[in-house]
Amino acid sequence: MPTYAYACKECGHKFDAVQSFADATLTECPECGGALRKQYGSIGVTFNGSGFYRTDSRAGTKSASDAAAKPAATPAKSDSKPSTATPSTTTSTPASAAK
Repeated sequence: MPTYAYACKECGHKFDAVQSFADATLTECPECGGALRKQYGSIGVTFNGSGFYRTDSRAGTKSASDAAAKPAATPAKSDSKPSTATPSTTTSTPASAAK
């Protein structure tokens, strides 16, 4: 069950109350009987593991705004000659012929 923090508007008394989600909000201070207000603070949630950050799942992609901000790169010229591949001529003998 969640814990809620309350503060009295009249006397300033602060306390925590463990309540169910279905329970009604407290309205009366247990010290002086004055009006209460619920206090909100930072929550203690941490996300561990991969997939929670932009860089985790998008390592190689850029957003459209990043691409528009940078000028387009010109393709690099290559002076190397295309290689001519020679097919390999490997012959194999059947396993029965090797005996």
